[in-house]
Amino acid sequence: MSHALDVEHLRVSFGELAAVDDVSLRVDYGEVVALLGPNGAGKTTLVETLLGFRSPLAGLVRLHGLDPVRDHHEVTLRTGALLQRGGVWFPMSPRDVLALTASYYDAPREPRELLALLALEHCAKTPWRRLSGGEQQRTLLALALIGRPRALVLDEPTTGVDAEGRQVVREIIRAERDRGCALLLTTHELGEAERLCDRLVIVHQGRVLAQGTLDDLAGEPEMIVEVSGPVDVGELAARLNCAVTSDDGRTLRCQVASSPQRIASLTDFLNERHLSMVSLRTRASLEERYLELVGDERAGRRS
Repeated sequence: MSHALDVEHLRVSFGELAAVDDVSLRVDYGEVVALLGPNGAGKTTLVETLLGFRSPLAGLVRLHGLDPVRDHHEVTLRTGALLQRGGVWFPMSPRDVLALTASYYDAPREPRELLALLALEHCAKTPWRRLSGGEQQRTLLALALIGRPRALVLDEPTTGVDAEGRQVVREIIRAERDRGCALLLTTHELGEAERLCDRLVIVHQGRVLAQGTLDDLAGEPEMIVEVSGPVDVGELAARLNCAVTSDDGRTLRCQVASSPQRIASLTDFLNERHLSMVSLRTRASLEERYLELVGDERAGRRS
């Protein structure tokens, strides 16, 4: 299967600052990939380069096998985008801007369908400047969808969207993946990435720190235990015969795979100290791994 989006050794600079530094990634048709990283990591610069709004200093970028700068018109017809920067002319309403944008395509989606799908019917005639942040964001997503794209690039798609609206966005993302669309999302919301994405790419200061599935990024199996009170990690390590670490004495990371015997030993250990187990996980969460990777990178740069 050919890749919808290919990036190889991409470099984008602003003067002497390398905003994107030797980045390689791919997105297949029928796949959702999340691009994660703190503010200033280079996510938006990477997205703008993918869409042909910036020219790379070095490296290769292809969307649908096309050069997004040289073949910008064709790429635009096949690719929907929601960007943080940009918007709609203030006097226009969602209905107006969808009707106008639909006229640019040979076989667009019906604007009324998208207004209903994104719960915009109640504000379809409201001028842009009077829409809430969530309504504006959902209108921009409708614009990204109207051309029936084969790829979607969504920069922070749930920014300013309430809980009900987020569920609508999630359902749309899943539906687009199921019809074979390739989706690249940037987000700060790690819970959204865990719910929606097939693979993740973590970037920091323009570089890729890690990429893979959630299982790939979770690392080796371990027992991550939250307990009702402080525990002596040395005593627990001796009982389980493994390394045990803790930041606060109550959340314990036991460097060993979970098993019924080890869980029983842990339960006995806690009962002897009149403590209880609040929760048990067998892999690090995405948030834990993300903070660990970014923290290690920052520490490495300081040393």
